[in-house]
Amino acid sequence: MGSSESLSSAQIHEEGLSDWRQLAGPIRARFLTADFAEALEFAGTVGEVAERAGIAPEMTLTASNVVVTLSSEDERGVSRDDLDLARAISELAAGQELRAEPSSLQQAEFALNTMSGARVAGFYAALLDAESDEMHANGGLVDPTGQVNSGLWWQEPRTNSRFPLPDTESPQRWHLDVWVGHDVVENRIDAALAAGGRLVSDAAAPSYWVLEDPDGNRACLCAPMVD
Repeated sequence: MGSSESLSSAQIHEEGLSDWRQLAGPIRARFLTADFAEALEFAGTVGEVAERAGIAPEMTLTASNVVVTLSSEDERGVSRDDLDLARAISELAAGQELRAEPSSLQQAEFALNTMSGARVAGFYAALLDAESDEMHANGGLVDPTGQVNSGLWWQEPRTNSRFPLPDTESPQRWHLDVWVGHDVVENRIDAALAAGGRLVSDAAAPSYWVLEDPDGNRACLCAPMVD
């Protein structure tokens, strides 16, 4: 019997799913394909297996890849059932000789610094033709049609944060959160620094790092906690 109880990032990591990485909640895999026909065939097979498991994955496909995202629909967490389906999908990919590329997995979200997420949520829901209560577990807004790939969430001031964000001299209301696998985040930081960025704070590592672009605009590189 399966289980729909959400697992911690450490529990997911311990399962050793080499094709998959957890990003901002869900787990995701990217399988490379030779052409659109191959991608479509693989996506159809994944859909059949997922239907039998009673799980509806998110899938995007192009001529060069199929990206599959798994999570519990209500909490955007990951359950044992999701892990079992992930293993089955990896077996399907291996059977079709499709290569996974976990090092390329990433997820981007836009965070708005605001004193009240509840006060502004309705406005952005209206812009996206969504209901203001269509939120994921972290309090952000999700496009119900799936056309806006980046999530949108509200970052309110917290006086009890273990890792308060450092003060900034440049006014900034929006910032980008980029989620990557824990095994590639250091390389991504090095690349950003080599491109002219600056490390502002690693106080919250290995959860997230705060960086600045050459103009002083900040962004966070985030990775799931696996320790």
